Amino acid sequence: MEITWKPTTRNDDVSRSKLPDSAFAFPNERKEPLTDAGHVRSAIARFGEVSGVTESERAQAFENIKAAAVYYGESVRAASWHDLVG
Repeated sequence: MEITWKPTTRNDDVSRSKLPDSAFAFPNERKEPLTDAGHVRSAIARFGEVSGVTESERAQAFENIKAAAVYYGESVRAASWHDLVG
């Protein structure tokens, strides 16, 4: 699965609507921004609450979250996206 997430410089003056799609765990839906370590932790915690997405999109989002976690120095204990859906 290809990682679509790319780091972005988050400026508090920039609204979520102006973030590029690549800043989100779920880029097609623009859900769960991954702009800092706190947002990565939030995306992990709320992963199972995201509705209206396919299994393929969940797999993509999990890869994006893992990439952002590495970038921001966070750890992801889950081995698969299935571990985050409860």
